[in-house]
Amino acid sequence: MRTGESARDSILSRKGLPVPGPGLELAVPVPSERLQNLVELARTVCGQPVTAINIITEDLQYQVATAGLEPYLCSREAVGFQSGTSTVVEDASLDSRYKDNPFVDGRRGAIRFYASVPLVSDDGFVLGTLCVGARETGRLSDRQREGLEILAAEVVEAFALEHRARELAGALAEAQRSNALLAEFAGRISHDLRNPLTSILGFVELSQMEAQDAPDATIAQYLDVVANSGQRMLSMVEDVLAYATIGGDVRPASVSLKAVVQDVVQDLAASLKANGASVACDDLVFSADPGQMRVLLQNLIHNSVMYSRPGVPPVIRITGERTDEGAAFRVADNGKGISEADRDRVLDPLVRLHREDDPPGTGLGLATCARIVAAAGGRLEIGSAQGGGTVVTIHLGSGS
Repeated sequence: MRTGESARDSILSRKGLPVPGPGLELAVPVPSERLQNLVELARTVCGQPVTAINIITEDLQYQVATAGLEPYLCSREAVGFQSGTSTVVEDASLDSRYKDNPFVDGRRGAIRFYASVPLVSDDGFVLGTLCVGARETGRLSDRQREGLEILAAEVVEAFALEHRARELAGALAEAQRSNALLAEFAGRISHDLRNPLTSILGFVELSQMEAQDAPDATIAQYLDVVANSGQRMLSMVEDVLAYATIGGDVRPASVSLKAVVQDVVQDLAASLKANGASVACDDLVFSADPGQMRVLLQNLIHNSVMYSRPGVPPVIRITGERTDEGAAFRVADNGKGISEADRDRVLDPLVRLHREDDPPGTGLGLATCARIVAAAGGRLEIGSAQGGGTVVTIHLGSGS
């Protein structure tokens, strides 16, 4: 180990580069296409047969990409790589700095021409070198040397980009794992809460029946408050449970859009009639999970009814078509609409707009729709309907 470089391996590791273990074992990954292209380009620019990207640890030297030679792992033999300046040696066998190097004196090779550029990160730390070489003596023109230096900077940038990409991939995987655990927890808690709430509401209903004959009307009023609050809580619990369980087990099958809408209209018949709503639907046959498509359309149609304009009967039109991606269908209404600034955030769980005359809700309806579409590998878009209102477009792939 070199004096003053005890932290070198830890710095390389933080920058996402492999470092040797306690026994100096080292697993070097297969070079990325980006790094391999850079060494090939360096070989072309310099007109030399051998090119390598060397990483220099506290005790070892290894290549993350090479052209014209096989990658190797050896003890650290670099000379002056931390000087921060480029090196060009026309005949290494005549240079006092290199003539006893095993890659020059014949022990590992017989390099004569050698040129290297330090790989310097933004904080000034030298990761290693980008080097070219040959068994014959040679030289680089000023333009070739400048080209090699530019490519060295690109190598450093590639390291940083690839490290960041790995960090983001790891963060995404962790977020997905956390979301799955959270959904599982929410589903379990919601399921556990639903049973006692249902029991409580059952006893409240019995008490309301008995309170009808009671001389004190206040008791009945209190029970009405309890019943209404309990129903709202049960509705919220069921919404959370539905949201938590969506997307986990997608089972695609042939789905008729018109048939699913007819089922949903039947389920929502009382609400549709009470609000004077009309629903028209074209037919489209596509591949999706039938159960989840039913939940999706029920949420969208229910929203169109609940968020209608005061005094204007809801008119809901559902159309579908084949697309290059597979299939798409749209649910359009003549309701209040959603402003462009709010269209992304209403797809997040528990987000409500709190507009005047808006009904109470949990803010999970559109979030559930977005989750269903994402689980199917599609995408959901919110737009404005002609003459006002909202259009929700669902794009599904052919394999959905």
